[in-house]
Amino acid sequence: MEKIRLRACALIVVNEEILLIEFKNDNDDGVHYNLPAGGLEAGETLAEAVKREALEEACVEVDVGSLAFVYEYQPAKNNRIYGDTHSVGVTFECTLKNGSIPKLPDTPDPNQTGVKWIPISELHAVQLYPEINEDIINYCCGRQYRNYVEESDIQRNK
Repeated sequence: MEKIRLRACALIVVNEEILLIEFKNDNDDGVHYNLPAGGLEAGETLAEAVKREALEEACVEVDVGSLAFVYEYQPAKNNRIYGDTHSVGVTFECTLKNGSIPKLPDTPDPNQTGVKWIPISELHAVQLYPEINEDIINYCCGRQYRNYVEESDIQRNK
C-alpha cells in the first residue's frame, strides 16, 4: 500500500503581502519559496500542525481560519519529479496573533535561508512550490480559483 504524507500549510496575508519561507535550491541555482508548512505528527490535527509549522518555520503564532486550498502530488502521475511520496497539502487561511513578528528561527530547517513578505502583486515572479502562485493571487483578489489542485494539472499547463 502506498504511503501518503499529509501536510498542513498556512496562508498568511497582511497588507497585500504573503508570508513565505525562502529556501536555497539544492543545485545552488537560486531560491524557491514555500508557504509555512510541514507534515502532521502523530496525534496532531491539521489545525495544530499549521500552528506548529508557522511557529517552527517563521516564529509566529497564528489563528487558523478557513480552508483555502488542497494540493495533491501523486508520484506515478508526475514522473516522480518531487520524489516517491504521495502527498496531500491542506492550506488554511491564517492570521497573525497580536505581537507575532515573522523571523528566521534560531535553528532553521536545512536549506531555509529566510522568512519573507512578498507582495501579492509580485507573487507571479517567484518560484513557489507547489506552483499555485496564480491560484493564490486569484484567492487573495476575490477571483475564481482552484481550491483543489493536482500537480499533474500544473505540469500539463506548463
